[in-house]
Amino acid sequence: MNRRIVVVLAKLLLISLCWSTPAIGAQESAPSKASSEATDKPASAYRLDFSVNEREDGKTINTRQYSMNLNAGDSNTVKIGTKVPAEAKQGEMTYIDVGTSIWARLKERDNSLVVEVRSEFSNFATPDQANRSNSMPLLRQFQISASTVALLGKPIVVGSVDDPNSKRQFQLEVTVSRLK
Repeated sequence: MNRRIVVVLAKLLLISLCWSTPAIGAQESAPSKASSEATDKPASAYRLDFSVNEREDGKTINTRQYSMNLNAGDSNTVKIGTKVPAEAKQGEMTYIDVGTSIWARLKERDNSLVVEVRSEFSNFATPDQANRSNSMPLLRQFQISASTVALLGKPIVVGSVDDPNSKRQFQLEVTVSRLK
């Protein structure tokens, strides 16, 4: 009886292997629809031009320009600055990043371009803005993080902040252009 069961199981195993082998081969030889669509569509490359506009009384008094190239779906960073030593506790030094950092991601969605931006800007306060009773320099800083739909070739304000120590306003603007 045990011998018959072993023979039947061996035959069933052999039959199942014969039936499954062509199916596995057919799956491996035919590319999936998702992978063929991904390779058929070329990557779209873009240039993002950022402007940081310093405004006072409705007039632009200073502008800084930053640019990056990136592919749709990717992210990139532009960073410029200085590491400044600071004494956290007596005898313990730490370093503070002072400057500009802009991170951006661009996505194509439903025939639109969605730009996600995280930015941080810092510098030292001018002597007239500093607290004269303290010998340590004051660090001014602002951050703008936002997501918006961009139109090719048209500048768009991503965000703006008012300087609490003056009548100035800072605007972050981006212009997206397609690279050829």
